[in-house]
Amino acid sequence: MLARIYAARGVLDAGDLDLSLQALHSPDLLRGMDEAVERLVQALQMDQRILVVGDFDADGATSTALAVDALRACGALHVDYLVPNRFEYGYGLTPGIVALARERSPDLIVTVDNGVSSVEGVAAANAAGIEVLVTDHHLPGAQLPDAAVILNPNLPDCEFPSKALAGVGVMFYLLMALRRRLRELDWFMSHGLPELHLGKYLDLVALGTVADVVPLDRNNRILVEAGLQRIRRGNARPGIAALLAVAGREAGTCVASDLGFAAGPRLNAAGRLDDMSRGIECLLCDDPRRARSLALELDTMNRERQRIERDMQAQALDALARFDALADVPPALVLFEEGWHQGVVGILASRVKERYHRPVIAFARVGDGELKGSGRSIAGLHLRDLLDTVAARNPGLLDRFGGHAMAAGLSLEEDRLADFERAFVAAVSDVAPGGLEAVTETDGGLEAQDFSLEVAGMLRYGGPWGQHFPEPAFDGEFAVVSQRIVGERHLKLMLRPEGSAQNLDAIAFNVDPERWPDQSVQRIRVVYRLDINQFRGETKLQLLIEQIDVPEPIDVP
Repeated sequence: MLARIYAARGVLDAGDLDLSLQALHSPDLLRGMDEAVERLVQALQMDQRILVVGDFDADGATSTALAVDALRACGALHVDYLVPNRFEYGYGLTPGIVALARERSPDLIVTVDNGVSSVEGVAAANAAGIEVLVTDHHLPGAQLPDAAVILNPNLPDCEFPSKALAGVGVMFYLLMALRRRLRELDWFMSHGLPELHLGKYLDLVALGTVADVVPLDRNNRILVEAGLQRIRRGNARPGIAALLAVAGREAGTCVASDLGFAAGPRLNAAGRLDDMSRGIECLLCDDPRRARSLALELDTMNRERQRIERDMQAQALDALARFDALADVPPALVLFEEGWHQGVVGILASRVKERYHRPVIAFARVGDGELKGSGRSIAGLHLRDLLDTVAARNPGLLDRFGGHAMAAGLSLEEDRLADFERAFVAAVSDVAPGGLEAVTETDGGLEAQDFSLEVAGMLRYGGPWGQHFPEPAFDGEFAVVSQRIVGERHLKLMLRPEGSAQNLDAIAFNVDPERWPDQSVQRIRVVYRLDINQFRGETKLQLLIEQIDVPEPIDVP
């Protein structure tokens, strides 16, 4: 079964399943690595002041915590961090952030998870006599900043084989090369320091990589699996252990989805609603009691984020109710309502994208006639490239933009929103002229004997699963033994597979309460995943239902 599942994801050689750290690509393949290492060595030797400038999402937070903690462990005495408040400064190393940074008199700014598009910010730093070392993974624009060094696997002439590294992955690679160089210089021994133990940071790398939803190619799977193993062994840093605990997840059985759907959203909540510094302090904290207190604060923020998101989603769906059928929905959706929260529009775009299978950009007002948007795309439509097309066809329309294939951000003047909507829909129409039908891919069906805890466990730990390496999902028809709503919107089912007397627990989250339960439905066809449900000391197999279809009745002559 696993061989078939792996083959469907492009893994045809057993050697590709070697997820040992020794199989990682070499740091030497990253363009600019030697220069970046030497600049950090110089900063250590001269006892310079280093300021890490991060981003306000989970990748930025983990990158910042990794850089700060590791550089301190290397003997840097003056390392601090600064993360832009999204509501005041926006994304990246802007001139405003450089002005704020100058108050701390840094000799060197190290950006993490940002910087490759910060042309004006780097120029402002250079003018102030502050060197900048950029570490980033976002796609570069036509002009690169005039930084001392830029470390980014997506630079045009960078030979690094994995273009999917998250920001935290780029920083981890820089630290790998830095440790090697410091060994050569006998730095640790001569300064009475324990050698930098990079393994202790792999939980940070795993969390940032999964939460940023970058493709889990083999290199990223190696990093994530190493971090997951560290967490399962009970060696997670107190902040990550606390984030998992307040989410009700067991560290001993942690998998990538626990990072992506439990720890990651709580960490992200700080940057969405307030200041990501709370999240970074949670990650840097070495006191379990203090870490739990910070994690509880983040959990409270996440609950508030969920409430705001529900209200915004209801408004968006009301606005889209004017379309009678999915076929009537335009090729792309642009959404804006007064009062929408700037930190939540990205999640809103994701939810609407999932419902309508269209690229979606949602906007919030930020003041002075400016809108900031966050977008999510679907497979086959590269969102940043689409925005690049819009910008090229409409000079001056976009103030700023950047991002990835599946997610991007931008800003524009509010009175240009209608112009942008027309241009964006046109750009999508040009590359997807044949329509945008959603396709659900599965790993086929399962035999009756496959519905077991043993198989569920094999699949659970067969990953790590994630973006571009999806968790196995199956499809099949089942008899409906019973059905009821639990919570507010969750459909609890008892199902019986074809040709079996075994009854299986199943649950579908967030169903339409006006559609379900429906006692007239006796058979359903579903897409599902095998899950292990632990409740009140009992461990049972459970099907997680991702899609439900009611088969048409067969007319028997």
